[in-house]
Amino acid sequence: MTNKKIDASTLDLKEINVAINRVSKTVKGGRIMRFTALMVVGDEQGHVGYGLGKAAEVPEAMRKAIEDAKKNMIEVSMVGNTIPHEVTGVFGAGKVLLKPAPEGTGIIAGGAVRAILEMAGIKNIRTKCLRSNNVTNVVKATFEGLKALRTAEEVAALRGLTVDELK
Repeated sequence: MTNKKIDASTLDLKEINVAINRVSKTVKGGRIMRFTALMVVGDEQGHVGYGLGKAAEVPEAMRKAIEDAKKNMIEVSMVGNTIPHEVTGVFGAGKVLLKPAPEGTGIIAGGAVRAILEMAGIKNIRTKCLRSNNVTNVVKATFEGLKALRTAEEVAALRGLTVDELK
C-alpha cells in the first residue's frame, strides 16, 4: 500500500454530511457565529476522504469541507466487500475497532464510522467506538485504522515473498 496521491477528479465521488456544528468567537463587539462542517467523500470502490470546512454560512462550510476531503483521499485495502483483518484506529482520545464480517452481516457501525465505510464501499463489517465519542476524532481514528489495513498480497510484495510463503 503506497501513500500516492489520489486524483479525485478522475473518480465518480459521492458526498455525505457527517456533522455540522455552530461555533462562536468572542470579540470586543460580541460573538461572531460560524459553522463547521465535517464531510466524507468516496466512490464506493475503495477510495474515501474526509474534510473539515468552516464558514459564516452552512453551504459554504460544506463546500470547503468537500474540497478538503478531495485532497485527503486514501485507498482502502479490501477483500471482497469486507476488510482483510481486524484493526484498531487511534487518533487523540478516539479509538475505533474494525473487524471483518462474513457475507450478509452488513455494516454494524455508528453514524460517523458508518458514513466512512459506506463511502469506501465496504459492505460487511463490525465496528465499535472505544473511549471518545467526539465525531471529529472518531472519523480521524477510523481513517487511521483504514490506512493500516494490508492484504496478504501487499504484505507478500513488501517482503519479497509469495502469498503461500507467508503462511
